[in-house]
Amino acid sequence: MGDENPIRTLGDYSKPSHEGYRNTIELLVGNNVAPLRFDTIRLVQNECSFRGLRSEDPNQHLKDFLKLVDSLDLKGENRERTRLRLFQFSLRDQASNWLERLPAGSITTWEDLTTRFLAQFFPPGRTVKLRNDILMFQQHHGESLSEAWTRFKDLLQKVPHHGIDLWLQVQIFYDHVNPITRRTID
Repeated sequence: MGDENPIRTLGDYSKPSHEGYRNTIELLVGNNVAPLRFDTIRLVQNECSFRGLRSEDPNQHLKDFLKLVDSLDLKGENRERTRLRLFQFSLRDQASNWLERLPAGSITTWEDLTTRFLAQFFPPGRTVKLRNDILMFQQHHGESLSEAWTRFKDLLQKVPHHGIDLWLQVQIFYDHVNPITRRTID
């Protein structure tokens, strides 16, 4: 029977240790877990990295990440597991630090990850500002109908959770184009 509380010196307590370290993203035990290839990790790092800057669009990052990762044919991996395994490699700087500060094992599903990611990098104030941009949309002087419509759709895509019904989107657009464009629409 071993001593459960061995005698330790003060020096023992100050030595760095990897003991107790766990990743923030905890994958459920599954079958057929193939090691990630270096070139796959590099592809994610090079093609869709997110730093957490205010100028970056976290929704666009998720779209780009999913487009890339879901196109990979990784044998023996299910889609959610692949996403979870690779997402951390798409983060840099502030975004990477954010993920590392989360409690160990606190993310176990893709839904957990995207919910926390968007809560961090797409705060309510940003939603309010972008929703107001939609509500206050105005056609620019000299802007064609198709250019205005494209710009309006771009605003809608920047905040997919805007909550504005389709009929109201059409009404907002119609009410905020110039009279000449309105006659063209009519």
